[in-house]
Amino acid sequence: MIAGRSLAQWKSDFPLIDDLSRYKEVNWQNERIMNTADALEDLELTKADVHDAEARLKRFEPYIETVFPETAASAGEIESPLTEMAEMKSALKELYGTPIDGELYVKADNQLAISGSIKARGGIYEVLNHAEKLALEAGMITEDDNYKKFDSKAFKAYFSQFSVVCGSTGNLGLSIGIMSTVLGFNVTIHMSSDARQWKKDMLRSKGADVVEHSEDYSKAVAEGRNGSLRDPKSHFVDDENSKTLFLGYAVAAFRLKRQLEASGITVDETHPLNVYLPCGVGGGPGGIAFGLKVVFGDDVNCYFAEPTHAPCMFLGMMTDYHDALSVGDFGIDNKTAADGLAVGRASGFVGRLLREMISGAYTVSDETLFKLLALIYDRENIKLEPSALAGLPGPLLTENKKGTHIAWSTGGDMVPDEVWQEYYDIGKKMMT
Repeated sequence: MIAGRSLAQWKSDFPLIDDLSRYKEVNWQNERIMNTADALEDLELTKADVHDAEARLKRFEPYIETVFPETAASAGEIESPLTEMAEMKSALKELYGTPIDGELYVKADNQLAISGSIKARGGIYEVLNHAEKLALEAGMITEDDNYKKFDSKAFKAYFSQFSVVCGSTGNLGLSIGIMSTVLGFNVTIHMSSDARQWKKDMLRSKGADVVEHSEDYSKAVAEGRNGSLRDPKSHFVDDENSKTLFLGYAVAAFRLKRQLEASGITVDETHPLNVYLPCGVGGGPGGIAFGLKVVFGDDVNCYFAEPTHAPCMFLGMMTDYHDALSVGDFGIDNKTAADGLAVGRASGFVGRLLREMISGAYTVSDETLFKLLALIYDRENIKLEPSALAGLPGPLLTENKKGTHIAWSTGGDMVPDEVWQEYYDIGKKMMT
């Protein structure tokens, strides 16, 4: 029995479960999607919360620019470009035999400064939020001060008595580890068996303590949480349930709006925005989707994109059982080259919050991800990791709405050249 039902009953009630358990590429359309204003009305998070997160990041920009010189050109703002993919649009038409109706763009979070992935948004924000809270409580700073003050021996010495802990498949750990060690925190990252070795090595080189687990992401998170809760000076970054992390991701919507306006791209009822978000546990894509719905309302359609071997959010939202189910309950192995998305149990917090706002979800095979990885390099000269490609086929795997299509590119710039070359060679071989 699975949550009180037999496997046969689950498949009868939700026929797509049979396809999911066979690792097929499938699409789910959310029939319960509501008018955005109604869906947002009674939620615990609001537009004001997102604005508050944006203001906090603004206060930290002088500090970010000081300690991470690579952000000087943006005056300490951590942001990624929005790039049109005309060549990739043609390549997708050749691959799938179907044209995309509308223009295709990539939101290149693989180029985010500091940690080179979408996790630089929420992860860095949560660490900064925690640091600000401690400094304010200690009377070391006020919100009106210049936050360059955080780059001092006094602040680092103060933060050295505190620790930051998280569980990660890799990219969140990198953003938490890099930001926390620079501030002076002691850092422990619990990493799952499917996390890439180079990510573990990079974290250790930054001064973080990496604890490896033989089991999957959920186990790494649980171990990290349990250890952190026993230490009153430890802060656990909870990728499954953190509202702070979630709001850090949501800020992206305000910035995307500015980019669209600067590019002359109209978003309204007759020119919808369609956004395809690679999804693991759900925090990153969920936060961005929430922000987009706050900013664009019914004029944006958000889709979660997951590996065929780890469709946890798809499964949880479709059934309304959320974190009560795992992919393993249905014999799905959670083994995928898209290590950043290798999650067996989705965030119940994210799934329930967005249940009436997400347009749908779809799955992508590892073979497709590798092919797309090779294609986007050959056509657009962009290097991505496998998980970052999940959004690209979205216009062809959903109902292919008209309007502007944005595939959120979640990581890749930190991947060592030799590792990326292995990915590329696999993709090229699959194309022949």
